[in-house]
Amino acid sequence: MRVALLALRLMCLAWLWPVTQLNSSHFPNKRRHKDMYVGENTKQKHGGGRVDLKMKKLDSTKSLLIKSEQLLRIEDHDFAMRPGFGGSAIPVGIDVQVESIDSISEVNMDFTMTLYLRHYWQDDRLAFPSSNNKSRTFDARLVKKIWVPDVFFVHSKRSFIHDTTMENIMLRVYPDGNILYSVRITVTALCSMDFSSFPLDTQNCSLELESYAYNENDLMLYWKNGNDSLRTDEIVLSQFFIEDFQPSFGLAFYSSTGWYNRLYINFILRRHIFFFMLQTYFPTMLMVMLSWVSFWIDRRAVPARVSLGITTVLTMSTIITGVSASMPQVSYVKAVDIYLWASFLFVFLSVIEYAAVNYFTTVEEMKKLKGAKIPSSFNATQAMVFDGCFHDNDIDLTPFPEVSSTPNTERNTQSRNSTISAPTEGTRLRRKHPLKQNLSFIMSNSYMIDSYSRVIFPLAYLLFNIIYWSMYA
Repeated sequence: MRVALLALRLMCLAWLWPVTQLNSSHFPNKRRHKDMYVGENTKQKHGGGRVDLKMKKLDSTKSLLIKSEQLLRIEDHDFAMRPGFGGSAIPVGIDVQVESIDSISEVNMDFTMTLYLRHYWQDDRLAFPSSNNKSRTFDARLVKKIWVPDVFFVHSKRSFIHDTTMENIMLRVYPDGNILYSVRITVTALCSMDFSSFPLDTQNCSLELESYAYNENDLMLYWKNGNDSLRTDEIVLSQFFIEDFQPSFGLAFYSSTGWYNRLYINFILRRHIFFFMLQTYFPTMLMVMLSWVSFWIDRRAVPARVSLGITTVLTMSTIITGVSASMPQVSYVKAVDIYLWASFLFVFLSVIEYAAVNYFTTVEEMKKLKGAKIPSSFNATQAMVFDGCFHDNDIDLTPFPEVSSTPNTERNTQSRNSTISAPTEGTRLRRKHPLKQNLSFIMSNSYMIDSYSRVIFPLAYLLFNIIYWSMYA
């Protein structure tokens, strides 16, 4: 019986062996024809084998991205909600590195700053297993699919994220769910400046960071490393010297939404004075000193002294206009305004001084002409040409004629002398006021006004400079 079964199996194997050989001989040809058909179709569709390789590379990149999203389980969670929603506020640490302060505008009262803004928080939904405990780094494409803090700049006028050659955004995820989110931003923010001491001023500006949607019950902003959270590169400004960079924090209240954590980047700017010394103060001092030159010019040289005074006044007006055009239209007086207008007053007074000298000289000479005997040779033409610009020796002033003494005049003289020498009891003596005496003396000697002005004007201007620089410097 066993021998019969064994013989039957051998007969079956002998019958099936030719069939298997026939199938194996025809199957490779069919497979090869199928490959050729697929290759021809791909060449017709894509235009060659090189494009096919590119498509394979794109597919591989896509597959890697899908693996990263699967690793972080992005599709398994709703990242429109913050981490730990419904629980305590999520802490978000902030770290800032200031790259540069691009500009500071006094007219617009703002500043422009470029910085690296880094956020630190933990999201357990993005935790992933890792054998070597290494982090994974991503760019802006993955940032749009997860939750990130909505930090914005308070009092910001303009801001943008740099996008050359790609968006300057970096996301680093650690296996335990800790996240580092870094972005490079240029922001123009408001700085309320006080110009009462301009240009000897010190400005205190601040850049303020705050969450827009999440109040203190949902998100807690804090400096990651305390005072070391704010780092700066070597910053050099043209008109300012940076005295201090300091971080601080506080709370901001909004009546509709509540309290929010707010972080401050405070920096103190002290203005360089040398530029304004060259452009404003030194030219002003020279114009004031130039106006004093008229005190040494002869008072009869009317064209020289008038032209010098008008020139200095117009130059001071030009300096004041140029400084005002580069400054904001504030409603209070600045330190530079005090100096310029005080200097303008000194220049203006020098012109008024010559007007007084010329007037007193004319009055004095007219008195001499009224009391003098005008020679017969002094005709009408000379009288029209005469304008007061002459020398005293050019005119023959004859003395007054002597009055002959008569008995009546002698009697009157004796009576006056007796009255003056022996006043009766109860009479009061009149004394001339010393101010009037000095004024009449100056009017009769107008040349002394220039002599006094040569000393009074420089001393007064020196005293003003001492008081000014001691107050503001």
